[in-house]
Amino acid sequence: MVIYPAIDMKDGRCVRLKQGAADAVTVYGDDPVAMAEKWAAAGAKWLHVVDLDGAFEGKSRNAALFKQIVEAAKIPVQTGGGIRTMADIAYRIEECGIARVILGTVALENPGLVAEAAKRFPGKIAVGIDAKDGYVAVRGWVDVSKTLAVDLAQRMAHAGACTVIYTDISKDGMMRGPNVEATGEMVKKGGMPVIGSGGVSCLEDVRALKAAGCAGVIVGQALYSGAVTLEELLALGD
Repeated sequence: MVIYPAIDMKDGRCVRLKQGAADAVTVYGDDPVAMAEKWAAAGAKWLHVVDLDGAFEGKSRNAALFKQIVEAAKIPVQTGGGIRTMADIAYRIEECGIARVILGTVALENPGLVAEAAKRFPGKIAVGIDAKDGYVAVRGWVDVSKTLAVDLAQRMAHAGACTVIYTDISKDGMMRGPNVEATGEMVKKGGMPVIGSGGVSCLEDVRALKAAGCAGVIVGQALYSGAVTLEELLALGD
C-alpha cells in the first residue's frame, strides 16, 4: 500500500482544512516546494498535491508551483483541484511532469472528458470522489449531488480512469478516523484501485484502510500535527 503525504495549496501556501471548509484553514508553511522536498527526503514514494484555490474557484492560482514541486521532489506526484479542461490536464502532465491527474467535479459534470483524457494519457487519469452521506460532493465540496459515490466510480472505471481517490468529507481534517466501512464498499464495488483519504489520525487508521483493501492512503493532518511520522507510515505500507 502506498503512503501519500498530502500537500494542500491555498494562496501559494501549504495549508490544511477541516471538512473542506475554505474558512477553516491552518497554515503549515509558506513554501509547498520545500514541503515536497521534506517528504521526499523522508522516504515518500509519491506525493498528493491539491490546488484548493482551483477546487473552490475552478481556476488555478498555483499552476507555477506544480513543475517546481515535481522537479524538487524527484518522485511521482498526483494532483487535483479545479482541473476542468483537456488543456488543464495536458499542461500538468506534459509541461509540469505530473504523474497522475485527479479529476473531481468534471467527472460528474463532464464524464466524456474523463474518457477522452484516459485515452490520451493512459494510466495517468484518476478520479477524486468526495462523498457526504454516500453522495458525491463537487466544487470544493460546496455542492452535494444526487449521485451515489459508488455509482460514479463504476462509470469512471468504465470510462478508463485508473484509480479513485475516495474521501468522506465529514472525516477530512478532523483527526477522528476515516470512514473505513464506506471506503471498503468502494474497494469492493468501485471497479478500480482505491486510495483512501480523510480523517487518518493514527497508525491504526492506516492499518484499517489497508485491511479494507486500499491500494494507498493519503495522510495530511496526522503528519503535520506530529501524531504519526512518515517513517512509521511507510513501515505499515510495505
